[in-house]
Amino acid sequence: MSEILVAALYRFTPFADPAALRGPLARACARAGITGTLLLAREGLNGTIAGAPEGIASVLAHLRGLPGCSGLEAKLSHADVMPFRRMKVRLKREIVTLGRPEADPTRAVGVYVPPSDWNALIGRPETVVIDTRNAYEVAIGGFEGAIDPGLKTFRDFPDWWRANRDAFEGRPVAMFCTGGIRCEKASSFLLAEGVREVYHLRGGILKYLEEVPEAASRWRGECFVFDGRVSVGHGLALGRHGRCHACGRPVSEADQAHADFEAEVACPACFGEYDETRRAGFRERRRQMEIARAKGIAHLGG
Repeated sequence: MSEILVAALYRFTPFADPAALRGPLARACARAGITGTLLLAREGLNGTIAGAPEGIASVLAHLRGLPGCSGLEAKLSHADVMPFRRMKVRLKREIVTLGRPEADPTRAVGVYVPPSDWNALIGRPETVVIDTRNAYEVAIGGFEGAIDPGLKTFRDFPDWWRANRDAFEGRPVAMFCTGGIRCEKASSFLLAEGVREVYHLRGGILKYLEEVPEAASRWRGECFVFDGRVSVGHGLALGRHGRCHACGRPVSEADQAHADFEAEVACPACFGEYDETRRAGFRERRRQMEIARAKGIAHLGG
C-alpha cells in the first residue's frame, strides 16, 4: 500500500476571523510536510492535502481543533506519487463559489443520504437526480439517469435551476458532486427557493465509490478529481484519464489519439479556445519542462 495518503475535506462552519487562522494552519502544514490546497472563508474550510499518514493525521487534528470543526470528516485515498507540488493556504470569499448569500449551509441544508441508501433513493421514479458538477467532469462519468445541467461553472447552477424548475415541481430532488461540498450548498439554495424535499449524497461520489461494491453500483465511468491523479474509479482506484495542461480538462485515451490533441498544448475540447500565439507559449512551457526533467530538477509549471 502506498505511503502517500490523500485527504479531501470540507466543513461549513462560521469563522469570525479566517485570516487569523491562516498562519497557524500554514505552519502546521509545513511541520507535517504535506502538500495541497486549503481554503479558508467566513463560511468554513475546504481543500485536499497529501502526504505521509502521520503528517495527514497531524493536520487533521489541527483542523478539528478549529471552531465548529470537531466533527470534520475527510475522504481518504492513496496515491502512488505525490499529487501536489507545494502547499497553499488561501483566504477566499466562499469555500465553493456560488455567489448567492441565501445559500448558507450553516443555517439550512438538505437531507444527507449515506452511500448505502443512495441507490434506493435515485431508483425511485419520482426522484429528480441532478449532477451539480461542471460539464467537463460529468463527461467522464456519472450516475445512471442523472440530469446534467451543462454547467460551465458552479455559479451557473442557480440560473439553470430557475429556468428549469417548473419541470421538477413537487418532486423530490437528489443531488451529488465529487466530495459533497457543491451539492450541500446547492441544497441550501433549493431550500431557500422553496423546494420542500431536498437530498444530497453524503461524502459525495468519492465516498460512494469507496463504500459501494462495483457489482451493486449505479455509477458509470470515472470520477474527475482535482489533483494529480485526474480520475478515480470504484474502490478509488486510479483512473485512466490524463489532463490537458492547457485547459485542465480530463482527456481520455481516445482524446489523446485525436488530431486536435497535442501533449501539454491542446486537447479536442480546447483546441479552438486558444490562438496560435497561446499555443506557442504552451509549447515553450513544454520545452522548459523537458529541459528541467532532463536535468533532474523541478519545474514550477509542471
